[in-house]
Amino acid sequence: MDNTPYTFPARSNQPFPNHNYEHLKEESEIGVVPPGATVSSTVISMHPYLPPPSDHIIWSIFSTLYVNFCCLGFMALVFSVKARDRKVVGDHSGASSYGSTAKCLNIMALGLSLLLLVLVIILVATGVIAVTHAMHPGD
Repeated sequence: MDNTPYTFPARSNQPFPNHNYEHLKEESEIGVVPPGATVSSTVISMHPYLPPPSDHIIWSIFSTLYVNFCCLGFMALVFSVKARDRKVVGDHSGASSYGSTAKCLNIMALGLSLLLLVLVIILVATGVIAVTHAMHPGD
């Protein structure tokens, strides 16, 4: 192993080193466009960016697995997959139609499942109250 110390190069007062870079030539200088000729331009019309339609597939998967009331979650999953297929093909109107149907089915599945849950809680609460009164008839 060499134990000689490393010497750093001397620092100059210039912030940037002076390099001899080649100056780029204009198009008229390299012969692409003859001098004095007019340069024509090409116009590319681009459509504004539209976000892709939503297919609600994650919501449909959770509706299918957790709150599949009357198979509404499964039907929402089917429409979500159809919306994703239409989106891949490039049919944005079909994808948004299937996506909105999947969203409506997910909302209905969630609403009916919450209604069923509240109904069960009410029935259990009133059933527990009725059982305690039956056990203590003197109250």
